[in-house]
Amino acid sequence: MPEHVGWGRFRKYFFHDEELGFSLDISRMGFDEAYLDQMSPGMERVFDAMNLLESGEIANPDENRMVGHYWLRDADAAPGEGLRQEIKDTLNRIHFFASRICDGVIVGEQGQAFSHFILIGIGGSALGPQMVSEALGTCSDSMHPHFIDNTDPDGIRRVMNELERELDSTLVLVVSKSGGTPEICNGMQEVRNIYERCGLDFSRHAVAVTGEGSMLDKLASREGWLERFPLWDWVGGRTSVTAAVGLLPAALQGIAVGQILEGARSMDRLTRSRVISKNPSATLALMWYGAGEGRGSKDMVILPYKDRLVLLGKYLQQLVMESLGKKHDLGGRVVNQGITVYGNKGSTDQHAYIQQLLDGPDNFFTTFIEVLQDDAGSYAGDRPHEPAPIEPNIFTGDFLEGFLLGTRESLCRNGRESITITIRKLDPFSLGMLIALFERAVGFYASLTGINAYHQPGVEAGKKAARDVLVIQSELIRAIQGSSGEPMRTAEQWAEALGMGDRVEMVFKLLERLAANPGRGVTRNPGEGAFETTYGSA
Repeated sequence: MPEHVGWGRFRKYFFHDEELGFSLDISRMGFDEAYLDQMSPGMERVFDAMNLLESGEIANPDENRMVGHYWLRDADAAPGEGLRQEIKDTLNRIHFFASRICDGVIVGEQGQAFSHFILIGIGGSALGPQMVSEALGTCSDSMHPHFIDNTDPDGIRRVMNELERELDSTLVLVVSKSGGTPEICNGMQEVRNIYERCGLDFSRHAVAVTGEGSMLDKLASREGWLERFPLWDWVGGRTSVTAAVGLLPAALQGIAVGQILEGARSMDRLTRSRVISKNPSATLALMWYGAGEGRGSKDMVILPYKDRLVLLGKYLQQLVMESLGKKHDLGGRVVNQGITVYGNKGSTDQHAYIQQLLDGPDNFFTTFIEVLQDDAGSYAGDRPHEPAPIEPNIFTGDFLEGFLLGTRESLCRNGRESITITIRKLDPFSLGMLIALFERAVGFYASLTGINAYHQPGVEAGKKAARDVLVIQSELIRAIQGSSGEPMRTAEQWAEALGMGDRVEMVFKLLERLAANPGRGVTRNPGEGAFETTYGSA
């Protein structure tokens, strides 16, 4: 930490935009006076790279794609009149469809107005909408949101059990760029099965957000789903919250999506400045770079002091870690770059891991998110909260602010770095600002470190590995079904029978799970560690 943290340093490194109601304080980070000047020449290259990205150059060389999430809130900046019109038309269609749903013009198969929706997605196609819903939803929402973001059958059943008697008034949004992502396909099939068991036509309740010509797009067209919205290949899942992925569910809830876009657009304008001190995204990227010595050696702890922002840390975890966690740089060199992100909310975390942050390893920097206005729900028509003082002239929100400032002060005294981001109030505009702030900071940091922020080879490798496991399981089950009445076998013997002597551990794990689930054709003898088939048993 710098030796002299105080009013003078605070004033020098405090950025405030009165019109946007936004502030950034980096005075408690550990850079010296010369750092920003030293980094300034290199930032010119970073700004140039961002300009090229926004102009439509191929910014994702691995997939030969443009990267255009900035165009989603400023269609006029998109390259080509056709693309500009497509973005505008999609936004108009979102508004029109949401209004027809909320006004009861489009209804369920049995004539019920839609009052709930389920969003089936994974990663960015679920995290962004969930974060927006949690941050901006109110008791007067037009529709009640539910999310299926995993292939866990118990999780799917929990969601569907909540809606057991309201399926006809429940809309289903299926979000997948390719239409072939297993988690989404599985969730959709499970939900479809439940609709069909209840005698309902799934297609009369379904909407697709997907790539044009994808498997999902063709399915929705063939079955006559209620509507289809595009998810362009130049929009990554983790930056899709200002696309139909995030705007459609928000509009269905009654959230002012135009204000989200305006907030993001305003922050985009601000963060195009080439003056570092006037560009909060560039400043953030330089703080991340300096704190982690350019290689992510320190973790980023996200602490929003607002219950509505509880999912912000999870959302930023994906945005930052999936974008920046890369083995190779653009030149093919091994760099193992990345920044670990975690966090929940204040003051809850003061009773969780703040103790370690104060006295444990100095391997992190904290980002506080401060919201000055206490009541966030009033913007959408919720009944205003009329707080009573807890102590003379002290309210519950004052305690929350006290915990934030006190924790910030304690960390500083212990030589721990922190950044404070302040917004005047939490509303659609300010949430749009935060989304755009971090999206551009991630892009700047990637350019500083010479990596591709817009691909995810590790995720694709995980998908392939999962598919390989399912191939092994299918072969194992076929062998089990053909061995009825034979003696019990150990995992080693089953693996040998399959010609997979080098995959014994995998075969054991699969047998163990099959035996734990009745009806899968396997029982386990705990004493001998052997498994036998129950196929063909009475």
